[in-house]
Amino acid sequence: MIPVQGVENQTIAVLGLGRSGRATAAALAAGGGQVVAWDDGIDTREQAQADGLHLRDLTLDRNWQGISALITSPGIPHLYPKPHPVIAKAYELGVPVDNDIGLFFRSFATAEWERFDTMPRVIAVTGSNGKSTTTALIHHILREAGRPTQMGGNIGTGVLSLEPAHDGEVVVLELSSYQTDLARALTPDVAVFTNLSPDHLDRHGGLGGYFAAKRRLFAEGGPDRAVIGVDEAEGRYLAGQLAMAPEDDRVIRISSGQKLDHFGWSVFARKGHLAEWRKGRQTASIDLRAIQGLPGEHNHQNACAAYAATRALGLAPREIERAFHSFQGLPHRSQTVAEIGGVAWVNDSKATNADAAAKALAAFPRIRWIAGGMGKDGGIEALAPFLGNVAKAYLIGHSARDFALQIGQTPYEIAETMEQAIARAAAEAQPGETVLLAPAAASFDQYPNFEKRGEHFTALVKALQG
Repeated sequence: MIPVQGVENQTIAVLGLGRSGRATAAALAAGGGQVVAWDDGIDTREQAQADGLHLRDLTLDRNWQGISALITSPGIPHLYPKPHPVIAKAYELGVPVDNDIGLFFRSFATAEWERFDTMPRVIAVTGSNGKSTTTALIHHILREAGRPTQMGGNIGTGVLSLEPAHDGEVVVLELSSYQTDLARALTPDVAVFTNLSPDHLDRHGGLGGYFAAKRRLFAEGGPDRAVIGVDEAEGRYLAGQLAMAPEDDRVIRISSGQKLDHFGWSVFARKGHLAEWRKGRQTASIDLRAIQGLPGEHNHQNACAAYAATRALGLAPREIERAFHSFQGLPHRSQTVAEIGGVAWVNDSKATNADAAAKALAAFPRIRWIAGGMGKDGGIEALAPFLGNVAKAYLIGHSARDFALQIGQTPYEIAETMEQAIARAAAEAQPGETVLLAPAAASFDQYPNFEKRGEHFTALVKALQG
């Protein structure tokens, strides 16, 4: 646990008592804060009270007496579509609102660091797609290179549940837009922006607000190095805002598909080969085509981001390449779960929007595509250029019929459930084809999260093996 600094003898309110809220309350108490807590759920409140947390109904004005700050969990709206009533009350009363990410960045460095030979570092990764894989890949590279490292944030361990830093340690954080939008402190040493595509627009008041939340990690965080994906206009804008000139190598531009040979420092992948360029000349290259844990152009972009971030810490290209080959990928992200009768079964349940699904569809030559769920704004019409690889679509969930109207002449059937989709795909798939779960939709109509959806897919596929 990382005790929160600067809260001794202060009364701090915590809103939301899920995993991150409970960890935040414990870290505040460890730092000497007096914690009061609230959650909208009656069962959650009762469990928290049984565990010793002091509850205070923060919807009532009289219960704000003496509160110095409100710490909120990331899933609770703080501005759009409208602030949670407790957060609105904090704004009204002038009580500062923060989250666990802000507390982490203000508490991570301690006086003990003066005795370290090498200062600990923080790499923070944000973006729409690929940030989990990029975060895990950076962590894997560091471990394989023998560097002390921890991973947390929006993946794995909550930030305040991490251990205090060791000499020379590198903490790798995945940060969502919900987390970067509100944090009052953001000070990574290396910050990574993978890409941007429309997502969570209701929480940010539109695409501009969504991008602004991501941009805070760089504009307010002031990293020593910024790794920026420049395959979209927003990334090119961000790189231009941060760099003093094209040759400014504090900004490392990355791309999957573009040749970037006229900048101070760039890393890009084309036709399956990663290239690093510095000051107008190529300095390293890696053949990514045979790396099983990183299939497809979208994973090649993730590889570029992880390569750039770890090169910024001084790792050698060959160290990074060796680690690439031992990376197994993450569950639910282009994860091959079985090969049955010459048919590959791939779980990309994390492809919850059209942009992520497009990258998955581009990664395989002949596809039986399982898609659908709770569709997002804009639907899947943008996938039209990627449907040439699809032999047939099996559409499930709430948006199945809407999706059927948006896939043109692509053969399809309404399967509705995962069981039916897998049964039909298994009956029709031919050797050399891939059955791909890339839903292009949220899971909440049939599953509590994308992980449960992917686990169900995997269990059903394993059952086919007998």
